[in-house]
Amino acid sequence: MKKSLALLFVALPLLFSQCSVNKQISQAKTLGDCRYTIASADSIYLAGIDVRQLRKLEDINPARYPRLAAGLLTRNVPLDARLNIDITNPTNKLAGINQLEYRILLAGQELFNGFLNQRIEVQPGGGHTRVPIRLNTNAYQLLTDSKTRDAFTQLVQNLSGASGTQPSKLTIRIKPTLDMLGKQVNYPGYITIDQDVTNKILLGN
Repeated sequence: MKKSLALLFVALPLLFSQCSVNKQISQAKTLGDCRYTIASADSIYLAGIDVRQLRKLEDINPARYPRLAAGLLTRNVPLDARLNIDITNPTNKLAGINQLEYRILLAGQELFNGFLNQRIEVQPGGGHTRVPIRLNTNAYQLLTDSKTRDAFTQLVQNLSGASGTQPSKLTIRIKPTLDMLGKQVNYPGYITIDQDVTNKILLGN
């Protein structure tokens, strides 16, 4: 009897751990079946300048902004922003994850990468949640490289709400992280979202 109880006490934690892992995998898989939209962007600063001031191409001029000029000289042009991602779950299963890694690309060039350490849960049957992602990067290379300069300038204008600009195509890659018996394991592959960012994104339209 004592031996049976001892075996039960050993087996129960393993059983609960396995159930927890299976639950995480199921919810992460459902997260891959959700729909993702960049709903809006806010708190966007380039070298400390509110991008709403940069609505014309000629506005992105170091001569007008000493901090931008200094950033180009020191090869350090900080870009800070917050993207608000809407996630909709069309399935009949709960979608969720506790942590995730994300990468955001423009014209094939990585703009940002980061790690979100918070519970994200989307209820089934059309459930909806908004996830704010904080972005920080050095935009010097994007501004000076001929392969990305035009695309990045266009993105800044779209983020500023400038009129008459072509949409910017952003790619967002999300990789959920699972807790496997105390070890962090990346979910295989990325959830990839391609979206055109227009000049209405600051308004959330």
